[in-house]
Amino acid sequence: MPLPFRLIRALLAATLLCASVACASARPTATAAEMLPLDPVSSPAWVDDMARFAAEDAARPPPPRPVVFTGSSSVRMWPDLERAFGDLPVLNRGFGGSQFRDAVHYADEIAIRYRPRRVLIYSGDNDLMSGRSPAQVAADARRFAERIQRELPGTPVAFISIKPSPFNADRIGQQREANALIADWARRQPDVDYIDVFTPMLDAEGDPRDDLFLADRLHLNAQGYALWRQIIGAYLGR
Repeated sequence: MPLPFRLIRALLAATLLCASVACASARPTATAAEMLPLDPVSSPAWVDDMARFAAEDAARPPPPRPVVFTGSSSVRMWPDLERAFGDLPVLNRGFGGSQFRDAVHYADEIAIRYRPRRVLIYSGDNDLMSGRSPAQVAADARRFAERIQRELPGTPVAFISIKPSPFNADRIGQQREANALIADWARRQPDVDYIDVFTPMLDAEGDPRDDLFLADRLHLNAQGYALWRQIIGAYLGR
Protein backbone atom coordinates (compact mmCIF):
# COMPACT_ATOMS: atom_id res chain seq x y z
CA MET A 1 0.00 0.00 0.00
CA PRO A 2 1.59 3.34 -1.05
CA LEU A 3 2.49 5.78 1.72
CA PRO A 4 0.36 8.92 2.03
CA PHE A 5 1.92 11.99 0.43
CA ARG A 6 2.08 13.87 3.76
CA LEU A 7 4.03 11.03 5.39
CA ILE A 8 6.51 10.90 2.49
CA ARG A 9 7.06 14.65 2.76
CA ALA A 10 7.63 14.41 6.53
CA LEU A 11 10.13 11.56 6.15
CA LEU A 12 12.03 13.49 3.46
CA ALA A 13 12.22 16.60 5.65
CA ALA A 14 13.52 14.56 8.58
CA THR A 15 16.19 13.00 6.37
CA LEU A 16 17.36 16.40 5.12
CA LEU A 17 17.45 17.76 8.67
CA CYS A 18 19.62 14.89 9.90
CA ALA A 19 22.00 15.37 6.98
CA SER A 20 22.37 19.08 7.64
CA VAL A 21 23.05 18.47 11.33
CA ALA A 22 25.69 15.88 10.47
CA CYS A 23 27.42 18.28 8.05
CA ALA A 24 27.39 21.07 10.58
CA SER A 25 28.90 18.86 13.25
CA ALA A 26 31.66 17.84 10.84
CA ARG A 27 32.75 21.43 10.22
CA PRO A 28 35.52 22.88 12.44
CA THR A 29 34.05 25.34 14.91
CA ALA A 30 35.69 28.54 16.13
CA THR A 31 36.97 28.46 19.65
CA ALA A 32 35.46 30.77 22.23
CA ALA A 33 38.64 32.87 22.18
CA GLU A 34 38.45 33.27 18.38
CA MET A 35 34.83 34.36 18.56
CA LEU A 36 35.42 37.07 21.16
CA PRO A 37 36.13 40.57 19.79
CA LEU A 38 39.48 42.15 20.65
CA ASP A 39 39.22 44.21 23.82
CA PRO A 40 39.56 47.95 23.14
CA VAL A 41 42.37 48.10 25.72
CA SER A 42 45.08 45.61 26.60
CA SER A 43 44.81 46.18 30.37
CA PRO A 44 42.34 47.75 32.82
CA ALA A 45 45.32 49.22 34.67
CA TRP A 46 45.50 52.15 32.24
CA VAL A 47 42.64 53.75 34.16
CA ASP A 48 45.15 54.49 36.91
CA ASP A 49 47.54 56.11 34.43
CA MET A 50 44.77 58.32 33.09
CA ALA A 51 43.90 59.37 36.64
CA ARG A 52 47.58 60.17 37.25
CA PHE A 53 47.70 62.36 34.14
CA ALA A 54 44.58 64.24 35.27
CA ALA A 55 46.11 64.79 38.72
CA GLU A 56 49.34 66.06 37.17
CA ASP A 57 47.39 68.46 34.96
CA ALA A 58 45.54 69.82 37.99
CA ALA A 59 48.71 70.22 40.04
CA ARG A 60 50.80 71.67 37.23
CA PRO A 61 48.89 72.84 34.15
CA PRO A 62 50.61 71.70 30.96
CA PRO A 63 52.03 74.27 28.53
CA PRO A 64 49.66 75.56 25.85
CA ARG A 65 49.80 73.66 22.56
CA PRO A 66 52.63 71.32 23.52
CA VAL A 67 54.36 68.70 21.45
CA VAL A 68 52.85 65.55 22.96
CA PHE A 69 54.95 62.41 23.21
CA THR A 70 52.93 59.31 24.00
CA GLY A 71 53.11 55.54 23.73
CA SER A 72 54.76 52.87 25.81
CA SER A 73 57.65 52.69 28.27
CA SER A 74 60.30 54.05 25.90
CA VAL A 75 58.47 57.38 26.16
CA ARG A 76 57.40 57.06 29.79
CA MET A 77 60.95 56.31 30.97
CA TRP A 78 62.63 59.15 29.03
CA PRO A 79 63.99 60.99 32.07
CA ASP A 80 64.47 64.51 30.69
CA LEU A 81 62.07 64.40 27.76
CA GLU A 82 60.25 67.60 28.65
CA ARG A 83 63.59 69.48 28.62
CA ALA A 84 65.26 67.59 25.79
CA PHE A 85 64.43 69.97 22.96
CA GLY A 86 65.30 73.38 24.34
CA ASP A 87 62.45 75.83 24.56
CA LEU A 88 60.05 73.60 22.65
CA PRO A 89 57.13 72.84 24.99
CA VAL A 90 56.96 69.06 25.39
CA LEU A 91 54.47 66.97 27.34
CA ASN A 92 55.24 63.35 28.24
CA ARG A 93 52.12 61.21 28.20
CA GLY A 94 53.69 57.77 27.88
CA PHE A 95 52.21 54.86 29.83
CA GLY A 96 54.44 51.83 30.10
CA GLY A 97 53.30 48.50 28.71
CA SER A 98 50.69 50.04 26.44
CA GLN A 99 49.87 49.13 22.87
CA PHE A 100 48.63 51.15 19.89
CA ARG A 101 45.03 50.13 20.61
CA ASP A 102 45.35 51.63 24.10
CA ALA A 103 46.50 54.90 22.58
CA VAL A 104 43.48 54.85 20.27
CA HIS A 105 41.11 54.24 23.17
CA TYR A 106 42.66 56.91 25.39
CA ALA A 107 43.52 59.39 22.65
CA ASP A 108 41.56 62.15 24.37
CA GLU A 109 43.28 61.71 27.73
CA ILE A 110 46.82 61.45 26.30
CA ALA A 111 46.69 63.89 23.40
CA ILE A 112 43.50 65.48 22.09
CA ARG A 113 42.58 67.44 25.22
CA TYR A 114 45.90 69.31 25.06
CA ARG A 115 45.29 70.66 21.54
CA PRO A 116 48.91 69.80 20.68
CA ARG A 117 50.89 71.38 17.88
CA ARG A 118 51.98 67.84 16.97
CA VAL A 119 51.89 64.31 18.39
CA LEU A 120 54.72 61.78 18.43
CA ILE A 121 53.97 58.21 19.40
CA TYR A 122 56.18 55.24 20.14
CA SER A 123 54.45 51.88 20.30
CA GLY A 124 54.53 48.42 18.77
CA ASP A 125 56.93 46.45 21.00
CA ASN A 126 54.22 45.24 23.33
CA ASP A 127 51.77 44.72 20.49
CA LEU A 128 54.05 42.22 18.77
CA MET A 129 54.95 40.53 22.05
CA SER A 130 51.24 40.05 22.77
CA GLY A 131 50.78 38.18 19.49
CA ARG A 132 49.54 40.98 17.23
CA SER A 133 50.74 40.56 13.64
CA PRO A 134 52.71 43.29 11.83
CA ALA A 135 49.63 44.03 9.72
CA GLN A 136 47.47 44.37 12.84
CA VAL A 137 50.03 46.66 14.46
CA ALA A 138 50.11 48.87 11.37
CA ALA A 139 46.31 48.98 11.26
CA ASP A 140 46.15 50.01 14.93
CA ALA A 141 48.78 52.71 14.28
CA ARG A 142 46.71 54.02 11.41
CA ARG A 143 43.61 54.16 13.61
CA PHE A 144 45.50 56.31 16.11
CA ALA A 145 46.56 58.86 13.50
CA GLU A 146 43.08 58.91 12.02
CA ARG A 147 41.49 59.55 15.39
CA ILE A 148 43.85 62.43 16.18
CA GLN A 149 43.27 64.05 12.81
CA ARG A 150 39.53 63.49 12.94
CA GLU A 151 39.36 65.43 16.21
CA LEU A 152 42.18 67.88 15.41
CA PRO A 153 42.35 68.29 11.62
CA GLY A 154 45.79 69.26 10.35
CA THR A 155 47.64 68.19 13.49
CA PRO A 156 50.85 66.39 12.47
CA VAL A 157 51.30 62.87 13.83
CA ALA A 158 54.69 61.14 13.77
CA PHE A 159 55.36 57.48 14.38
CA ILE A 160 58.69 56.69 16.04
CA SER A 161 59.66 53.35 14.52
CA ILE A 162 59.60 50.19 16.60
CA LYS A 163 63.09 49.88 18.02
CA PRO A 164 65.27 46.79 17.66
CA SER A 165 66.37 45.48 21.05
CA PRO A 166 68.51 42.52 22.14
CA PHE A 167 65.55 41.30 24.22
CA ASN A 168 63.35 41.13 21.13
CA ALA A 169 66.03 40.04 18.66
CA ASP A 170 63.90 37.05 17.64
CA ARG A 171 61.14 39.45 16.55
CA ILE A 172 63.32 41.69 14.41
CA GLY A 173 61.70 40.40 11.22
CA GLN A 174 58.24 41.28 12.52
CA GLN A 175 59.52 44.68 13.62
CA ARG A 176 60.91 45.39 10.15
CA GLU A 177 57.62 44.37 8.55
CA ALA A 178 55.47 46.47 10.89
CA ASN A 179 57.79 49.47 10.46
CA ALA A 180 57.69 49.13 6.67
CA LEU A 181 53.89 49.01 6.65
CA ILE A 182 53.60 52.06 8.91
CA ALA A 183 56.24 54.00 6.94
CA ASP A 184 54.58 53.20 3.61
CA TRP A 185 51.18 54.35 4.84
CA ALA A 186 52.62 57.48 6.46
CA ARG A 187 54.34 58.53 3.23
CA ARG A 188 50.98 58.63 1.48
CA GLN A 189 49.19 60.73 4.11
CA PRO A 190 49.19 64.46 4.69
CA ASP A 191 50.46 65.45 8.12
CA VAL A 192 51.71 61.94 9.02
CA ASP A 193 55.42 61.20 9.38
CA TYR A 194 57.65 58.25 10.18
CA ILE A 195 60.84 58.68 12.22
CA ASP A 196 63.39 55.92 11.69
CA VAL A 197 65.22 55.05 14.90
CA PHE A 198 65.37 51.39 13.90
CA THR A 199 68.27 51.60 11.43
CA PRO A 200 70.66 53.68 13.60
CA MET A 201 70.12 51.26 16.48
CA LEU A 202 71.65 48.34 14.55
CA ASP A 203 75.35 47.47 14.54
CA ALA A 204 77.46 46.69 11.47
CA GLU A 205 76.16 43.11 11.43
CA GLY A 206 72.54 44.23 11.52
CA ASP A 207 71.98 43.25 15.15
CA PRO A 208 70.54 45.48 17.91
CA ARG A 209 73.24 47.50 19.64
CA ASP A 210 73.76 46.32 23.23
CA ASP A 211 75.37 49.63 24.21
CA LEU A 212 72.04 51.46 23.90
CA PHE A 213 70.16 49.41 26.49
CA LEU A 214 69.81 48.85 30.21
CA ALA A 215 70.66 45.50 31.77
CA ASP A 216 67.18 44.20 30.87
CA ARG A 217 68.21 44.55 27.18
CA LEU A 218 64.80 46.05 26.38
CA HIS A 219 64.70 49.60 27.72
CA LEU A 220 66.97 52.43 26.64
CA ASN A 221 69.88 53.71 28.70
CA ALA A 222 71.25 57.26 28.63
CA GLN A 223 73.18 56.57 25.44
CA GLY A 224 70.06 55.20 23.78
CA TYR A 225 68.05 58.28 24.68
CA ALA A 226 70.88 60.53 23.49
CA LEU A 227 70.63 58.85 20.09
CA TRP A 228 66.86 59.30 20.05
CA ARG A 229 67.24 62.92 21.07
CA GLN A 230 69.55 63.49 18.09
CA ILE A 231 67.27 61.76 15.57
CA ILE A 232 63.98 63.19 16.85
CA GLY A 233 65.56 66.60 17.41
CA ALA A 234 66.45 66.73 13.71
CA TYR A 235 62.84 65.95 12.85
CA LEU A 236 61.61 68.71 15.19
CA GLY A 237 64.17 71.18 13.86
CA ARG A 238 66.10 71.14 17.15
